[in-house]
Amino acid sequence: MADTEKSSPPQLKISTDHGDITVEMWEEVAPKTVANFVTLAKKGFYNGLTFHRIIPGFMIQGGCPQGTGTGGPGYMIKAEFSKRKHSRGVISMARSTDPDSAGSQFFIMHDDAPHLDGQYTCFGAVTSGMDVVDKIAAAPLKDPGAGRPAKAPKINSISVL
Repeated sequence: MADTEKSSPPQLKISTDHGDITVEMWEEVAPKTVANFVTLAKKGFYNGLTFHRIIPGFMIQGGCPQGTGTGGPGYMIKAEFSKRKHSRGVISMARSTDPDSAGSQFFIMHDDAPHLDGQYTCFGAVTSGMDVVDKIAAAPLKDPGAGRPAKAPKINSISVL
């Protein structure tokens, strides 16, 4: 019989102008967040967006349709906090000060950030392409204090594998 009960976790490929990043999604940790992210990816929501905020040694952030960090899909999802750590390679949802304000923006940890643990919804981890995360994190910044890149690295597409 097919292993329908214990199937492998969904994987996404984030294709960027710096290379590809493969992410394993944690459905058991954040099922609604994973479902939202997969739905947006399948609709092509992320195609052509950028990594608009880059803080080397911390994280790279993308998924804003305006490219400013202020946009989203037009709705918000409830936070799904867990015991998972915000360690290098973990993908998590960006939000405002309201814990339940995430929508489409996400960030990938460039380094460990324990102060985010239990405060943001982490929902997966990079399985290949950390070298690409490192390249994006090394992009020249025009406003280092705000993490604003001189030329924002592009997300070509996000596809479900």
